[in-house]
Amino acid sequence: MPMFLVGAELWRFRALIQALVQRHIATRYRGSLLGFLWSFLNPLCLMGVYTLVFSYYMRFDGGKHYHLLVFAGLLPWIWTSSALSEGTSALVSSGHLITKSMFPAHILPFVSVTSAMIHFVLALPMLIIFMLAAGMAIPATWFLVPVFILLQFIILNGAVLALSALNVFYRDVQHLVGNMLTFLFFLCPVVYPASAVPARFRFLLDANPFAVLTECYQKILIDGVVPGGLAFVSLILVAALSMGIGLCVHSYFRERFAEAL
Repeated sequence: MPMFLVGAELWRFRALIQALVQRHIATRYRGSLLGFLWSFLNPLCLMGVYTLVFSYYMRFDGGKHYHLLVFAGLLPWIWTSSALSEGTSALVSSGHLITKSMFPAHILPFVSVTSAMIHFVLALPMLIIFMLAAGMAIPATWFLVPVFILLQFIILNGAVLALSALNVFYRDVQHLVGNMLTFLFFLCPVVYPASAVPARFRFLLDANPFAVLTECYQKILIDGVVPGGLAFVSLILVAALSMGIGLCVHSYFRERFAEAL
């Protein structure tokens, strides 16, 4: 399926996408007392736990503002983790919509990625508050945030297009993704600075697009440093490759979704 057709269909069904995103966000915390506040509390709790364990229990020297480094890494990671886990099962969990309604199936994983992105964007002001409270200035490099949001958005959409299609026919995929996310988390410099990785293992970070994304976010959000050109180029290539593979896999299986679901 050509990319421009996907874009045209997403635009055509924009009202439905908006309604599904609103429903997705509303149902996520339905029945909880704090509701949408959990979008802010979840990364805060994780930051508190990792800061306690690594800064005080293990006495890991992550720098003066280690908690901010962790928080800046956790936000894009939570977006990645939520989008991949929920997007992978999006077609299976909403199979009744595909079999009874006439709309493109790729809308459903797109909704999962978009909903997780909204939580990410809404949590960014908390990082600003923490930085100001710590006496830090907001770096001018924050203007690059939309660029990396766009790259991460494309990468995740390509990945969930392929994974959600495969999961319709091979339900092991959702379990495999869940386990891989745990492994992938520790391969990304979320709870440790990338500079702490020994030089002989540095290639593992460079070969991992989510590790590159994490390091780029930490540079522009905390350090005020513009990532190198190699990081930009590699992420653009990964985004193009991810979307290409995602569209090919999804197109190959899409005619059989209704039968399998």
